Amino acid sequence: MTNTQQHIAVGLDIGTTKICAIVAQKDPDSRIIKILGMGVADSEGLNRGVVVNIDKTVAAIKRVIADAEQQSGITIKEVVVGIAGDHIESFQSRGIVGISAPTNEISKKDVDRLLEETRKISISADKKIIHIIPQDFTIDGQDGIIDPVGMSGVRMEANVHIVTGLSTAIQNLYKCVERAGLKIKDLVLEPLASAMAVLTPEEKEVGVALVDIGGGTTDIAIFEENLVRYTSVFAIAGKQVTDDVRKGLGIIQAQAERLKRDYGHSFGASIEKDEVIMVPGVGGRAPKEITKNYLCNILQPRMEEIFEFIQAEIMKSQFGSQLGAGVVITGGTSLLRGTDELAQHILQMPVKIGIPSGFTYSGLVPEIENPMYATSVGLVLWDIHNYGGSSLNTTILEDESVQNETEVSSINETVEGKSDAEPEDKGINKVKEQMKKGISNIGRFLKEL
Repeated sequence: MTNTQQHIAVGLDIGTTKICAIVAQKDPDSRIIKILGMGVADSEGLNRGVVVNIDKTVAAIKRVIADAEQQSGITIKEVVVGIAGDHIESFQSRGIVGISAPTNEISKKDVDRLLEETRKISISADKKIIHIIPQDFTIDGQDGIIDPVGMSGVRMEANVHIVTGLSTAIQNLYKCVERAGLKIKDLVLEPLASAMAVLTPEEKEVGVALVDIGGGTTDIAIFEENLVRYTSVFAIAGKQVTDDVRKGLGIIQAQAERLKRDYGHSFGASIEKDEVIMVPGVGGRAPKEITKNYLCNILQPRMEEIFEFIQAEIMKSQFGSQLGAGVVITGGTSLLRGTDELAQHILQMPVKIGIPSGFTYSGLVPEIENPMYATSVGLVLWDIHNYGGSSLNTTILEDESVQNETEVSSINETVEGKSDAEPEDKGINKVKEQMKKGISNIGRFLKEL
């Protein structure tokens, strides 16, 4: 049975501290998603969300894919990949088109044409567009329209949220995945993926800020009226917290991470009972004793800095007063004890820790019900929601300089499964048509986020 028939989806989260792959299968007759397998490995080839060592990254990807294939019994050929890093930038833009149909009825093609028009903006030569997210539409002066298809008008405008990334960082990510023997089906901004896994429709409607504190970056996505209103990424996260422990106690990285995970508190008020902790010595030196409060005094300043940056980003978005559901924190660093209390103390709004939810899971459920897997699960849900887990090789990133000949040929083979029996130009036209159809669904899909 092929992957398409089984509706198999694979999410690959290439992070600064870990790389994770999750394989899932959606029951076509229900909302049950079966987690078939997963693989996790330490990441040594990234810094602040960006690939800095291709060989190490490729080796780690191969390990997690091999583990995921072993658990699931599925041969993985293509994946949905998350992207983050402090090179990510976002901004608002606007586009305008005329409606030329004799009936003046707006079609999906008109919406696609408008979204394509919004790509014609001036950005730095070293930047590439990753997402174009529709906010709302205006038809003949009537604004606030969410779905314009079927309406009548002669002039349509759109407000869009555009996400860009550094071209070389994107190309290096593609290179790592392809050298591991895989194809990228989609490239997704990580906070958008995490939001799919942990946010409820009600939260997105009343207003919520999703904050994913990972190892190398902190990712933010703000939703209001079920639309993505603001996204941001900055490079202060869990790795910096661990580095503070390493430097403060004079121990190696692995010991610092273990101390942070097993005994760390990010908010002193959350420590119910102080305890003495033995810290191993380095190079044959005698171990030393510290207390939980002493460790917290190292951790808390950095965590406060992270939440102060988050607060600044929320204020910058101008949606701070519209977050009726407050803030949902996810990512591995959110597991640090007292994180939600510290966040509420600084942000002065409701805070909760987000874990993958919203769907009924089966299979390896205990393993994925953890904030550190929010992005991986979200990438799987993105695949299922957008493509049904099929093997169609399309990507929101439409820049031809990023998509290589291998990707194009694989699309050609996948779309009809019989490209050898058709003329070459006809096959290419079918590829383009399929890609256009994929893009036309993006607007509708993003409104449902």
